[in-house]
Amino acid sequence: MASEDVKTSESAVSTIVNLAEEAKLAREGVKAPSYAVLSICKSLVAGGVAGGVSRTVVAPLERMKILLQVQNPHNIKYNGTIQGLKYIWRTEGLRGLFKGNGTNCARIVPNSAVKFFSYEQASKGILYFYREKTGNEDAQLTPLLRLGAGACAGIIAMSATYPMDMVRGRITVQTAKSPYQYRGMFHALSTVLREEGPRALYKGWLPSVIGVIPYVGLNFAVYESLKDWLIKARPFGLVEDSELSVITRLACGAAAGTVGQTVAYPLDVIRRRMQMVGWKDASSVLTGDGRSKASLEYTGMVDAFRKTVRHEGFGALYKGLIPNSVKVVPSIAMAFVTYEVVKDILGVEIRISD
Repeated sequence: MASEDVKTSESAVSTIVNLAEEAKLAREGVKAPSYAVLSICKSLVAGGVAGGVSRTVVAPLERMKILLQVQNPHNIKYNGTIQGLKYIWRTEGLRGLFKGNGTNCARIVPNSAVKFFSYEQASKGILYFYREKTGNEDAQLTPLLRLGAGACAGIIAMSATYPMDMVRGRITVQTAKSPYQYRGMFHALSTVLREEGPRALYKGWLPSVIGVIPYVGLNFAVYESLKDWLIKARPFGLVEDSELSVITRLACGAAAGTVGQTVAYPLDVIRRRMQMVGWKDASSVLTGDGRSKASLEYTGMVDAFRKTVRHEGFGALYKGLIPNSVKVVPSIAMAFVTYEVVKDILGVEIRISD
């Protein structure tokens, strides 16, 4: 009898445990999709805020960089960063320094949101397959794997928002003397579609894809690898309780931005020049006010490289590098830190390699 009572008790306990497990799974099954959607939304919001804040802060330098990249070599208006910014201030005022920033933010907010979210998802997928291949459940992402995840994220984000980047470039180089003015992003998009066709919205896409692989890939790889190294090595007392300070994370982001933009910069110059092809009412910055007009016709990326180097020298591939360097360091640093801070506020898990 005693043994039967024990068996009955064990059976009852087992039934209760099974029912509890089933209830738990049922609850998780109902909540999982909504939690996943909420997590995705938070991640996208954090990425969008990071992109908007980081680009607005450095908007004058961004415009100066593009003007130096595309100006007519036979009629130089902008001799350098300081002189160029002073010239814009004198001729166009404060609004001139931020021309094109609204369009840039309209582009960079979804671009940054998609980029950060894509990086997280690509990292998780790559890490899963890497652990499956190595058979090591504790394996972490290597710098090379992070580079691959960052490259995937960059290509996806850039391709999704490229038309906005193309018209943003044109709006940015407009000056008071431009024969035709785009009134905004949507007006520019409709005008390009009507006058040049849908393919025009993707002019310069190929060098952008090639350039985004080392640029975004190296940004993420260097940033994440530096963070991991600092947390593990703890040099100079920079790490407390496995957490990096905001200043340290800014420094990591600055280093990542410097490496990425230096490697990919020539492709950015070629991309901008190809985006101006076919603009019949091109800005006077491009045409040189009608004097000694330089050809803006390129048959492709290789032709653009060849003509730029032949007519202006190898140094032309790095036109605007100084304002871009001054811009990209705080921009990338602020983007990474803003993203992590916003995600902390929203309560989203950040660590990819865990």
